[in-house]
Amino acid sequence: MIAAILLTLSLAAAPAASTMSGTVHDSAGGVVQGALVIVRSPGGAERQVVTGPDGRFTIDAPEGAELTVIVRAGGFAETTKQVTASERNGDLDVVVAPAGVLETVTVTPARGEQRVGDVPASVNVLTEEDIKSSPAVVADDVLRQVPTFSLFRRSNSLSTHPTSQGVSLRGIGPSGVSRTLVLLDDVPFNDPFGGWVYWTRVPLEASERIEVVDGPTASLYGNYAMGGVINIVTQHPERRTLDIKPQYGSKNSPKLDFVASDTWNKLGAVVEGSYFDTDGFPIVAASERGPIDINATVKYANTTGKVEYTPSDQMQLFARGGYFSEDRVNGKVGEVNDTRWTSLSGGGRFRLPDDSTLSARVFMDYQRFHSTFMAVSNATTLRNFVRLSVDQHVPTDGVGSMAQWTKIVGTKNVLSAGADWRWVQGDSHEDSYNQATPVTVIPPVTLASVLALQRISGGTQQIGGAFVQDVYTPLPQMTITLSGRVDHWHNYDGHNLETAVIPGTPTNNQPNLPDRSDNAFSPRAALLYHFSDRVSAWGAWSSGFRAPTLNELYRQFRVGTVLTLPNNQLGPERLYGGEAGVNVAVARNLTWRTTWFDNVVNNPVANVTLSTTPSTTTQQRQNLGSTEIWGVQTDVEYRLGTDWRVSAAYLFDHAIVTDGGVANAALVGNYLPQVPKNRGSVQVGYANPKYLSAAIGIQVYGLQFDDDQNIRAVQPAALVEAGYSATHGPGLPGYTTVDITASRTIVRNFDLYFGIQNLFNQEYFVGTLPDTIGTPRLVNFGARVRFAGK
Repeated sequence: MIAAILLTLSLAAAPAASTMSGTVHDSAGGVVQGALVIVRSPGGAERQVVTGPDGRFTIDAPEGAELTVIVRAGGFAETTKQVTASERNGDLDVVVAPAGVLETVTVTPARGEQRVGDVPASVNVLTEEDIKSSPAVVADDVLRQVPTFSLFRRSNSLSTHPTSQGVSLRGIGPSGVSRTLVLLDDVPFNDPFGGWVYWTRVPLEASERIEVVDGPTASLYGNYAMGGVINIVTQHPERRTLDIKPQYGSKNSPKLDFVASDTWNKLGAVVEGSYFDTDGFPIVAASERGPIDINATVKYANTTGKVEYTPSDQMQLFARGGYFSEDRVNGKVGEVNDTRWTSLSGGGRFRLPDDSTLSARVFMDYQRFHSTFMAVSNATTLRNFVRLSVDQHVPTDGVGSMAQWTKIVGTKNVLSAGADWRWVQGDSHEDSYNQATPVTVIPPVTLASVLALQRISGGTQQIGGAFVQDVYTPLPQMTITLSGRVDHWHNYDGHNLETAVIPGTPTNNQPNLPDRSDNAFSPRAALLYHFSDRVSAWGAWSSGFRAPTLNELYRQFRVGTVLTLPNNQLGPERLYGGEAGVNVAVARNLTWRTTWFDNVVNNPVANVTLSTTPSTTTQQRQNLGSTEIWGVQTDVEYRLGTDWRVSAAYLFDHAIVTDGGVANAALVGNYLPQVPKNRGSVQVGYANPKYLSAAIGIQVYGLQFDDDQNIRAVQPAALVEAGYSATHGPGLPGYTTVDITASRTIVRNFDLYFGIQNLFNQEYFVGTLPDTIGTPRLVNFGARVRFAGK
């Protein structure tokens, strides 16, 4: 706070400049809030400001006979306007047009505003229109229209344990832990203990857009960004608005979303929330389902408040706080988990006297996670009995900060430098139970258990890094991006304390596990060249790293009959990769993009099978020697007039183990589990306010394996139930799903809509041991209502 006061005083002492004002509109006449307005002089000096809720801006313009005004806003094409000396004292009116794929402005790839067509990286942007035209009720289902996106398993966040919701882009290191950094307005969103993502926490109705950057981005963002970045950008406050979206769905699933905001001169506030409940659905294949198998359900509530304060074009401040609660039943009698999470963040953006900008963020997480795991008796025959195996509590605390400085140097260089730091402390408190003797059956399906072992395992982790980047434009048609980052990872205060309850004696006690630390340098070099205003090509070489999470080091878990053990000896993963792409604007409304990529991951953390018995398969997290993930992704978008939009995308992904290490040489040549070779999607949308808005989406997934040995197979009876051949072979067979949605404006600010996910009720498999199935057909309908005042 002291630094902010000193910064304000220094800004106040800066020499005054002439004032320029104006308004930013869209092509329909509506004001555009939150647009970045850049005023640049011929000599390269510039000022920046963000438009307010009324679309207006006022800025101290730099000196110069003729100025260039550049307006960048998410979902719109970048607009440039020349302003003469006689015009600068008037009220400017800048009109922005809807963006094509390559014209869309994004902030994530270079940690600064750039058009997609000027970024030497593979970038997808889901706009507010894309989000609202999806029938999905959770964010991960919205993101599935991007083929490079996948969770650890095929199931979505409505029915799967949160620890398996880690996100992978391009199949880099698929596991419950993400190799992708997820941000909410540039603040880390991944679970601090395990790296996975609570997709039910995403404020969908308050999201302005979601930016997906494929490929290594660790040179700017460090840990987790080894495989890419997803940034969820939320809306700015508006004057006296309240948006309410009540809906009801099949499986007795009510949902309510709301966004309320207001502004008072230079102060604005937004409060958003969501609530969802469902009776759920069974997740074990019908042919294997027994009395212990019940519906997987989820009930969650999420509330967030954000305050923005803009005292001048030199300073913008914000603060955000949120509370999230989630309760699940995980498809078996007695198997539940619940989470309580409080988050706080704040920061600002400042313009310094030398026309550079400084942005900073601080954040805090306070989380409590609880989960039970049930062991299945007679799992190979009838699933008729369960008993409590593990009762687990995981308290986690975390804090972090980040800062970035950016300056335009001359007319050809944009320099950035920054640093960030994160501290996480967590423990896994586990009560392990054995089956009681004599066996006592508690009707109808639960066996009595006796507490046998108590275990506390955890530690503290610090990760800090600093980066520098130069975006150099030696020629108008050429951009060279050079960046590098140094990170230091330190894991300390590690411990594993076990007590055998019946004798009351310590066992396998390790109160002081060895500290672990490492350094990593992550460079990136990229070049983009515009051959014409329609064709450009780019290439890049990158490196990245990811430190093992506290979850991988210290927490065990069970899925079905598969037990996965931690490993406190894990080391960090390192990635080296190259990619190249071509962007072609075939016509004004037709865009085609293709990207080739090849990534090698050294020391990847994998779930390695140790032993298999009829009742239990035991795995452990281990560092393999190396894996290679290479492939091609391509997409095309066509806009037919103003009403129709058609897009299609495809990903070929070849992900294999190239070095299993000394202990796992037999894994060489195996495909990485949970990575299909082929994925694709097609989206067709129609939007006309006079009639209706409608969309259809098709997602196609190829075969993928469920284990490191590539041998697990779905049971023949379950295959036949789902319409596959009983002799399908190892792996989870491919499938296709179709989603549809439609909405109609009844009166102004009142829309009715309905949506269907998995229209044809395709049964598909997401796991084995036992064979588990994904989301069935889900139907939802409701209304969108907006109240707006003056």
